[in-house]
Amino acid sequence: MSGLRATIFEIERFALNDGPGIRTVVFFKGCPLACQWCSNPESQASAPELFYQPRRCLACGRCAAACPRGALGLDGSLRIDRERCDACGRCVVACNTTALSLAGRDLEVGEIFAEIRKDEAFYRASGGGVTFSGGEPTAQPRALAALAGLCREAGWHTCLETCGYFPWEDLAETLPALDLILFDVKHLSAERHRELTGAGNEPVLGNLRRLLAAGKPVVVRFPLLPGINDGAGHLQELGEFLAGAAPGIRIDVLPYHRLGNAKHGGLGREYPLAALEAPSAERLAEVRDRFGALGLAARIEQ
Repeated sequence: MSGLRATIFEIERFALNDGPGIRTVVFFKGCPLACQWCSNPESQASAPELFYQPRRCLACGRCAAACPRGALGLDGSLRIDRERCDACGRCVVACNTTALSLAGRDLEVGEIFAEIRKDEAFYRASGGGVTFSGGEPTAQPRALAALAGLCREAGWHTCLETCGYFPWEDLAETLPALDLILFDVKHLSAERHRELTGAGNEPVLGNLRRLLAAGKPVVVRFPLLPGINDGAGHLQELGEFLAGAAPGIRIDVLPYHRLGNAKHGGLGREYPLAALEAPSAERLAEVRDRFGALGLAARIEQ
């Protein structure tokens, strides 16, 4: 494991919605999907990226002067040429207001483990543990396997949060060290899935079937997107598919929100679903009850 490294963009402490108990969530950077509603767009690219928060910017020019590639300039406000930027971080050091930051850092697995170990008392007191999220953790399979193995040796509950789009062999080594898998299912139509995420869903559904056949505890997570994947026909089809694959399986309905809007702007991107409204409480209850009627253990994640 010596020298083995992982690119992550956040370590979140005291998380309560990513598995049982109090948890530490390690967010791996890099994802094979580019979901239009992604609330963590900084997770998609595998390399570190420059993140900009204009409300904090004084337009002082210190960052532009520090940039060795001429990627930053002032034109009333800060302008970033992202094709030139190589995320060296010199502008971040020069910025006095934290308007600029780097999304992503490269750490040794041992460093990450030492950081999450600081919360061990909370895991033991609450029945919590460590969740690997992203991005897509299986995109860094060796680092994921090593980190999950260390957590298993420490006696902590381990959880993987995955989009499901990965070669099976990239999970095989980690699988014995996992206690729970939170598995996203976004759309059953391969064509619609490709339109929404940039890739088809064949690997996703295939991996879900293999995980269920392996007997691993799986919770399905379904992001509810009004007008996109919440039609009566699709909900019925999804419910029947899951009930047939694993009767009584738990499905968590994740209400759409716009929390990713500002983050897309900070990376110089447009947010495709800015006009989409969040589902009402009544609509969420209807969807939960529809899944429940098909024998699924449905709940709404708040």
